[in-house]
Amino acid sequence: MLIDTHSHIYSEDFIHDRDEALKRASESGIKKIVLPNIDSGSIKHMLDLADAYPQLCYPLIGLHPTSVEEDYKEELDAIDYWLQRRKFYGIGEIGIDLYWESKYEKEQKDAFRYQIRLAKQLNLPVVVHVRNSFDQTYEIVKEEQDGTLKGIFHCFTGTEEEAKKITELGFFLGIGGVVTFKNSDLDQVLSNIDPHHLVLETDAPYLAPVPKRGKRNESSYLIHIAQKIAEVYRLPLTRVAEITTSNARNLFGI
Repeated sequence: MLIDTHSHIYSEDFIHDRDEALKRASESGIKKIVLPNIDSGSIKHMLDLADAYPQLCYPLIGLHPTSVEEDYKEELDAIDYWLQRRKFYGIGEIGIDLYWESKYEKEQKDAFRYQIRLAKQLNLPVVVHVRNSFDQTYEIVKEEQDGTLKGIFHCFTGTEEEAKKITELGFFLGIGGVVTFKNSDLDQVLSNIDPHHLVLETDAPYLAPVPKRGKRNESSYLIHIAQKIAEVYRLPLTRVAEITTSNARNLFGI
């Protein structure tokens, strides 16, 4: 059994075959899928899917950094509203993204810190998005780590030094399709990191792993990521599944 700790399978990319994609995931051994939120516009689609598949799909709530603009405080109010009305399994996807532009860097940092503090108050894990922003993101997480903060650095593609900094803070590394790419050295980085620090994810519909690279990603493709991790650590696939599933279960309480 595998757990996909990060899938946007509620997105419009699956509008024509969502049920079929979920069936393929289940048939591939992916028995639980964690759904990170983007912003107020994605909440209904995500919750509808979680309600339709309550034993398979587990929703998070959060404001994605690329959705942080002038109205970000109103977006955060929506997060507060929903947290008072139903169960979520974590705060995410949150973080800092300076890849596209840095215009709202201050607002992103404010929103990130606010949501981290929400997570600590509610004893929920965070799922952290980092893009062209490792130093800024790491510093905030380090400052906020009081022994209760827990979560995942989603879509980790960094250096061995960065991986060790993250794991020393008590966070997991979210490993996705990039580990299978020929032009990536992530497999070499991970070979020096204990596999007990890892969880697996697809980030569907993005970053499909080899041999599906270039196609729309989906949760059923998690098996290719797990197989690559088994190869990196020279472990049986069943052992990789056992380790990463246990990590995800314990973190999200699922």
